[in-house]
Amino acid sequence: MPDAVSTAKPTRLHAVWRTLALTLFAGSLAATAQADDSDVPSLAGKRIAISMTGTSHYFDIKAFQAQVDEVKRLGGTPITLDAGRNDKNLVNQLQTVVTQKPDAVIQTLGTLSVIDPWLKRISKANIPLFTIDAPSQYSLNNTTSDNVATGKALAGQLIKDAGGKGNILVFNGFYGVPVCAIRYDQLKLALKDHPELKIIEPELRDVIPNTVQDAYSQVSALLNKYPKGSVSAIWSAWDIPQLGASKALIDAGRTEIKTYGVDGTPEVLELMRRDTSPVGAVVAQQPALIGKTAVQNVARYLAGQRDLPKETQVPTLLTTAANLADVQKLRGDN
Repeated sequence: MPDAVSTAKPTRLHAVWRTLALTLFAGSLAATAQADDSDVPSLAGKRIAISMTGTSHYFDIKAFQAQVDEVKRLGGTPITLDAGRNDKNLVNQLQTVVTQKPDAVIQTLGTLSVIDPWLKRISKANIPLFTIDAPSQYSLNNTTSDNVATGKALAGQLIKDAGGKGNILVFNGFYGVPVCAIRYDQLKLALKDHPELKIIEPELRDVIPNTVQDAYSQVSALLNKYPKGSVSAIWSAWDIPQLGASKALIDAGRTEIKTYGVDGTPEVLELMRRDTSPVGAVVAQQPALIGKTAVQNVARYLAGQRDLPKETQVPTLLTTAANLADVQKLRGDN
């Protein structure tokens, strides 16, 4: 989402969002991302390690590029590392970070059980550690979306569209990634009040790489098993599996089933434009603003600000066909 919303004046931002009827907001104002660049300290002479779990899809790419651009804009030197979504590579990458001794580290995503021992080593080496979508106990600040609100909103839209009854196919292959777990937990919590809506067992497992193709194949195979009227929705914690599932539904002529996911990848939003689109809703994140905000938090910390919140939340946007154009305009997609 290039150049996300300016939040220099939070009250003005909230008024705009209320006008657009976009219902997700980010926590308290104290922990809400600020896009006022005027008071951000310089990073001149500082080396900032930007450690990416991967850069294979829209969120990754936008968050990564925003971090690099902001470090450079503030006069610092970015050290970029990309594990290619391979846990072994990621562990080696974090080990390398310790030996390089940068002035700060920003780790984007990762399964906590894999990365936490190495984040601990970075912290013990007295290297200031920051994270994106990885709420580690060793992180000084984690920049993220409000994933509780995101999960609630997505579940609420699914329940509304399904009329509170039916069967749901769920992709749940990355529960070890905290943001995915939070979103899935919110779905299950919401379904407790709607006993006529049930998750089909066994759950589907989304994979990396080849996420779109694999989701397409899994859903295509299951459509032969479940005739029309037996499935109401397909849910995923991010929208790359949603993209594959949606394409399978279109090719099978099964657009009575709606899909739901998180991120706001452009290809998914474009599918939403179609008449009789199977894309029911997407909660659009702002990865460019997330990446930029994380770097600004690093700059403030290195300049002596020690009262940063443990978590900085960036607003998300519940997106349906009804407000798609507004969301794309607000994110700067058009």
